[in-house]
Amino acid sequence: MEALTNNPLNTMLKKDNLVLGILLGFITPVVGMTLYYALVFAPKGLSFPAFMQLLRTNSFLLPKFISVSLLLNGVVFYLYTRKRRDVTAKGIFLVTMLYAIVILLLKLIS
Repeated sequence: MEALTNNPLNTMLKKDNLVLGILLGFITPVVGMTLYYALVFAPKGLSFPAFMQLLRTNSFLLPKFISVSLLLNGVVFYLYTRKRRDVTAKGIFLVTMLYAIVILLLKLIS
């Protein structure tokens, strides 16, 4: 049990700083995208390169897909606010708003 408390990753995730929040804000949607692909598209037999090609050729799907991927950011934001790590939560929120701006721009373009 002590090995878990001395884990450098565990220690880093318990810190309350803006850089950690920004990193988490960028990484968790990528994890969300991968989970969404694995749960929805992979069982239908669509390979990951074919899935990426689908997103490239159907640009109207990209804002929707990014929005679904951002749901995981909401979960991480909630967890950090519950633990009163507000500076980290601000970083997550900042990156989420940047993603929102990208989604709006993509909707305007397509």
